[in-house]
Amino acid sequence: MIPHFIFRPIVVALALAVACSAADTSRRPNIIWIMADDMGYGDLGCYGQRWVPTPHLDRMAAEGLRFTQFYAGATVCAPSRSVLMTGQHHGHTRVRGNTRTWLTDDTPQNLQPEDVTVADVLKRAGYATGLVGKWGLGVEGTDSMPTRHGFDFFFGYLNQHHAHNAWPEFLIRNEGRIQLRNKVKKEGKDYERFGAGLPVERVDYAPDLLHAEALKWIEASKERPFFLYYSPIQPHANNELTGATGAGQECRNFGAFAEKDWPDADKAFAAQIAEIDAYVGQLLELLARLKISDRTLVFFTSDNGLQVEGGQRTEFFRSGGPLRGHKRDLYEGGIRVPFLAWCPGRIAPGVSAHVGYSGDLMATAAELAGGRSAPNTDSISLVPTLLGRPKEQERHEYLYWEFHENGFKQAVRRENWKAVRHGTKAPLELYNLEQDIGETRNLAAQHPAIVKQLEDVLAAARTENKHWPILD
Repeated sequence: MIPHFIFRPIVVALALAVACSAADTSRRPNIIWIMADDMGYGDLGCYGQRWVPTPHLDRMAAEGLRFTQFYAGATVCAPSRSVLMTGQHHGHTRVRGNTRTWLTDDTPQNLQPEDVTVADVLKRAGYATGLVGKWGLGVEGTDSMPTRHGFDFFFGYLNQHHAHNAWPEFLIRNEGRIQLRNKVKKEGKDYERFGAGLPVERVDYAPDLLHAEALKWIEASKERPFFLYYSPIQPHANNELTGATGAGQECRNFGAFAEKDWPDADKAFAAQIAEIDAYVGQLLELLARLKISDRTLVFFTSDNGLQVEGGQRTEFFRSGGPLRGHKRDLYEGGIRVPFLAWCPGRIAPGVSAHVGYSGDLMATAAELAGGRSAPNTDSISLVPTLLGRPKEQERHEYLYWEFHENGFKQAVRRENWKAVRHGTKAPLELYNLEQDIGETRNLAAQHPAIVKQLEDVLAAARTENKHWPILD
């Protein structure tokens, strides 16, 4: 693995007016990374959504930089979060899937002590570090907890199955349980450990608790540079409820959509998108009130593409926009996500076609903080693009993904070419994304030389991981 990080502290100091040296922590930018759960490329107004108003996120897009070719680290939750935290692409990062022996062995979905996270890097650079929301990379009583991976503070869900439930019986603060007033019925699989299941008494709506904690933490941390990883659980469905009823899309209430002539799953989905937008609006308002907007860089994205697990009509909402596929696919709908970067007066408004992915947070954050990126990453700093200097922007040779459910699948993007393979013995599908964003025309037969080149990339891109072997 070749580190892609290029260190530009002087450029950042002059252009963003936030840092003079590694020792001057008071003027370096705050960094907030907001990551929705299962939000599709087309779920925001600024990406084409027509049915659900998203004025605050649209404001971020209008006042900041909106990316059109940005990717999640994976097509499902846990590996995507592993890519984000480690800056290593899906073929190198620790956690590579969601569903490998999680009931009997936590190890495949746990970060290990030797894994260096973005929070580790920023903490060493003098930042306060907080995580509010979904971690998805560990369980209680292990070294995989966020407080053992660079975060000073954690409040939320450790395990991704726990995070299915918006009315859990408990949340985790740092390393201890906080009991809530909800009651949950555990059915089928053994969800006792994780608190997932069917809510039967709904009192404390966890997304609201998480949001209040995020705002509280920002206010408490405003006197020093801080990094907040804010990871709401919307609009992810409660999969256990879907299994029991066929409709697992939940929300506090239907709000403005209560009178719509829509199925309840549609109303709940729309309400969840609107909730996230309202949360972002309140966060931006807090930054303005604290007078730190111009030194706080806010990112917004999703951990993977649209989900179809909650019973809502994804075609009605056009959650995937023009893209093919959805979560658990390696087509664009499963991995291409909305991505906004906002810092008023520092980031010029615009639209960027730069091809990046969430693993780039590592190098970007390290450069902004005047710190050192973790070794052996697949991360490239986005700072030149953020500063409006695209000609100086380093580019990825390729982006890589894999998937371990129902057989082994791989995908790679290099320049405008995208290759997808469903199994190591299956023929490669080849698409030109510049000409065919919907991946409707397989061009493999017309371009055998490019197919061979990308087959070689797929063979070389991944390192072996005993917990995530290739199983065709």
